[in-house]
Amino acid sequence: MNHFPSPAAFEAALAALPPASTAARAAAEARQSRLTKPAGSLGRLEDIAIFLAGWQQRERPKIERARAIVFAGNHGVVARGVSAFPPGVTAQMVANFEAGGAAINALCLAAGIDLKVVAIDLDRPTADFAEAPAMSEAECLAALNAGAAAVEADLDLLILGEMGIGNSTAAAALCARSLGGDGALWVGPGTGVDAEGIARKREAVDRALDLHRGAPATPFDTLRRVGGREIAAIAGAVLRARQAAIPVVLDGFICCSAVAPLHAAQPGIVAHCLAGHCSAEPGHARLLEQLGLDPLLALDMRLGEASGAAVAAMVIRAAVAAHDRMATFDEASVSAGL
Repeated sequence: MNHFPSPAAFEAALAALPPASTAARAAAEARQSRLTKPAGSLGRLEDIAIFLAGWQQRERPKIERARAIVFAGNHGVVARGVSAFPPGVTAQMVANFEAGGAAINALCLAAGIDLKVVAIDLDRPTADFAEAPAMSEAECLAALNAGAAAVEADLDLLILGEMGIGNSTAAAALCARSLGGDGALWVGPGTGVDAEGIARKREAVDRALDLHRGAPATPFDTLRRVGGREIAAIAGAVLRARQAAIPVVLDGFICCSAVAPLHAAQPGIVAHCLAGHCSAEPGHARLLEQLGLDPLLALDMRLGEASGAAVAAMVIRAAVAAHDRMATFDEASVSAGL
């Protein structure tokens, strides 16, 4: 099913974002006030539970069906020497995910999360976006719809991540075109390139910004010009999750960059999103600040593949457990004067 049959349909969906349930939030807040603890004593765990209640539209949220989706794609800009690894590593890592041998497999197991891997045309890298648009209109729509189609409407929590050699360069270009700045502001070491590699990444981003400067700055056009298939898929998944009222946990810099073009046009797009962590990639903290997202964790992770978001899901489970399983003052016959 094509949830977004045209760029106009994608933009229309972005302009018509459904809100959270204020009634469910209010009921969850009221429950928090009756639990056997001093008010506010569980800090952000209380906020997380109330956030989930609003989007799941129930006083006591649950996480029975949680899924991590890792989207994978390849990038033509890799030919400019912007990565420490060759593009063939993308397919090799996808095989590792499918065999159960990657960090995300271990972390999903620990967090009680199902894992789904969606590889998109790995044998057809995007065009070098410093020379031409990364994708045609049809290719970008296909990637957006691949992301939307991967989201099942009955999920309680969606964790998003990516795999794609060279995609930190695309992420920097997306942030610069959407939020302002240049390559120097947004480029970091990614998988570990040296100073010369960082210089090549900055040059690629700046060339792309110059090349596409006169093009429309719509979310769709920015994604197709300087993004990648796996990044566009994340954007499609985020928007589809919003339509289905599914709360989303975003991973690192690259994952969050998929939201930057959408946020530039419609800041409310992140209302159903949690930032799982702040990664070690320098641009991530700046991006989260621009998006207005306060990360749950800061563990100096920089792996991608939804790993930081999967760790954060364990904290989210703790928030749900406390909210649901604690007794109220009345149930425990405890004075409410704590």
